[in-house]
Amino acid sequence: MIYVIECPPSGEPVAWFAYHLGDLARKVAARDPLEAWEIHDEVTPRALLDALGHESVDADARAAFPSVCDLGDQFGWDTTLYRADHLLGRGVLSPEPVDERAALLAALTARPGECRIYWSDQEAVLATEDGDAWLGAPERWRARHALHQQLLALEVLADNL
Repeated sequence: MIYVIECPPSGEPVAWFAYHLGDLARKVAARDPLEAWEIHDEVTPRALLDALGHESVDADARAAFPSVCDLGDQFGWDTTLYRADHLLGRGVLSPEPVDERAALLAALTARPGECRIYWSDQEAVLATEDGDAWLGAPERWRARHALHQQLLALEVLADNL
């Protein structure tokens, strides 16, 4: 599982989990001002043009969607382009790969306050056992407690009281 701690500027820290990367993407997008495909997407210029109702690159397509056609001409019509607005800027499509994890982390860190992602049960457990200086800082004891409670609720840790 994947664990997220969000520490808003005011209020209590919140720890929550996602079952896998797809679930994390869905949960991040549900509370983000951007659409899911703006947070992270992979698309070719040809697929973009097709989604816009043009099956071929003709004069009509070039007149209606010059920026999409420019991308196809510049990078190749079947080249995968990556979008991650929180990382690359609004509406930027790049041929350089963008890792979905990095895009989701950028979306979370764009929110007010602080956040941390732990990508596995082991990473989260180690973080609660002084394996993460950020979480172990005295001022983040509530965040550490929130993560610990989440791990107990999911039975990743045993409550030996």
